[in-house]
Amino acid sequence: MSKPSVRPVNPCFSSGPCAKRPGYNLAGLSTALLGRSHRSKPGKERLKLVIDKTRALLGVPADYRIGIVAASDTGAIEMALWSMLGAKPVDVFAWESFGNDWVTDIVKQLKIQNVRTFKADYGQLPDLTEANPAHDVVFTWNGTTSGVRVPNGDWISGTREGLTFCDATSAVFAMDMPWDKLDVTTYSWQKVLGGEAQHGMLILSPKAVARLESYTPSWPMPKIFRMTKGNKVAEGIFEGETINTPSMLCVEDILDAMTWAESIGGLKGLIQRSTANLKVLEDWVSTSDWAAFLAARPETRSNTSICLVIKDPWFTAKSADDQAAIAKKIASLLEKEGVALDIGAYRDAPAGLRLWGGATVEASDTKAVTAWLDWAYASVRGEG
Repeated sequence: MSKPSVRPVNPCFSSGPCAKRPGYNLAGLSTALLGRSHRSKPGKERLKLVIDKTRALLGVPADYRIGIVAASDTGAIEMALWSMLGAKPVDVFAWESFGNDWVTDIVKQLKIQNVRTFKADYGQLPDLTEANPAHDVVFTWNGTTSGVRVPNGDWISGTREGLTFCDATSAVFAMDMPWDKLDVTTYSWQKVLGGEAQHGMLILSPKAVARLESYTPSWPMPKIFRMTKGNKVAEGIFEGETINTPSMLCVEDILDAMTWAESIGGLKGLIQRSTANLKVLEDWVSTSDWAAFLAARPETRSNTSICLVIKDPWFTAKSADDQAAIAKKIASLLEKEGVALDIGAYRDAPAGLRLWGGATVEASDTKAVTAWLDWAYASVRGEG
């Protein structure tokens, strides 16, 4: 099979950090407050602008708090788990590596006594209807390493007594988020908007704030996780007064990304672009004799972290080690050609490939890469 003639303009299909927006240029960051304190008036104004634009783009209710916190999505979700869990029994749902990390946090680190864990293999969802409205519920909206998402929030009770804790890092800005069903939502800038890493976002409902002000965990709380003072929520965190020092260059970068998002129609435009990328791969997979989706059910298929497996009997008959080696060889070949970078499956996931389909990726590039996927697979298969 000969090499395709059309190459993706942008070969960045990594699932994090993700591709920068189309037309991105470092000159757009010239207004960054470099060398200025983040606690100066202009510094706080830029941080508050990130919060305000986030609220407007996502349609976050006016009575929800939005804060910028440390250590990416991991820092944001662990900040919430450490601060609020323990007041009620916990139901935790996991179907990929990061969800399993939160199980470890809850069971082995925080050692919550009354925990029910619901797990599923890669490609599947656990039974979400098992969620008890009287319990706190912890889950990922989109499994970044499995390409499996929850189809909607219908399974979450509208009259729940517990809080919902949603790791939404590869979902927010690409999928509709039912804010009335979400009490704690976390994500990071480096996913759908293609922002820079290490900064997390934390969105709290009034119910979550009430938990912070009425409950004190029994374990020590690191300074970087503390969100209350004198049993009252530290409002400054949600007005741009970050607990630790943020990068003002990264702040300017995410403002640039959100300005671009506004220019393409806001949330609706972002979702449409992600959906278009998934559609390209769905059309290709439907005619492929070797590629399939890891997600078992179409309604649970991610439109951002799109995970592929190999269904060819030549491949499936091989040992797990050989399968992993073949998948890595395909990814390496495409990287060597400079047409698809960082598309290997996550290390704990089944052998296969993972392409980012978030809004910063052009559907034309996704279309172009499918021919290269066929070429790379045929090349590796031909080697025996």
